[in-house]
Amino acid sequence: MAGEVLPEVAGVHWRARMDARRLRTLGRLWTATTVAHVVPFLAAAGGLLALQPLTAPVAIACLAHAWIIPELYANRGANVVRARRRSDGEAERTALGLLGDLIDHAARDLHARTGLVFERGALGTWLVGEAGALLISADGRRVSCWCVAVKEPSLPSADRIAHLLLALRADEQGFATVANLAFSGARWRVRRRLAPAVRPGLDAAARLAR
Repeated sequence: MAGEVLPEVAGVHWRARMDARRLRTLGRLWTATTVAHVVPFLAAAGGLLALQPLTAPVAIACLAHAWIIPELYANRGANVVRARRRSDGEAERTALGLLGDLIDHAARDLHARTGLVFERGALGTWLVGEAGALLISADGRRVSCWCVAVKEPSLPSADRIAHLLLALRADEQGFATVANLAFSGARWRVRRRLAPAVRPGLDAAARLAR
């Protein structure tokens, strides 16, 4: 399947096709956006304290905003791999068997522990969930969070992951073009917002990415 172009790419014809250069540019834009949100609040807090120490409560509120805003962005990113409600047990077991045929033993073990599937790609290392994926950069420091869903919501969780995994393998750049970038930032920031059971998967993917 590798080398195919996903037909869904035609539905987002206005988007430039994703590649490593564009991915780096988007990452820098997310960093610049975060800085643009944080620095004014930090400057306001410092200025208030310098002018009048009695404004400390307002300065603290500014510092809180400087911390909370990036955390909210990171939480939105982490949500792309948050577990959804599982379907009927028998259907899920069948879907798990089909998914298991697509991945190796290590990936099956990771899925059993975290609900995510590990996949190496040209753009980085992917952790694929049922409604999105995390892309870890080659140095393991940055995580890009992609929201993309299978159109049939009634499918079992493992089937949805299999669909996304096959799409990723067929056309990695097209997959990233179709998906919506929910967040791009430091791995530690995304990790804080993930469910505890999922964090070891991100750590393992980061080690493998390096």
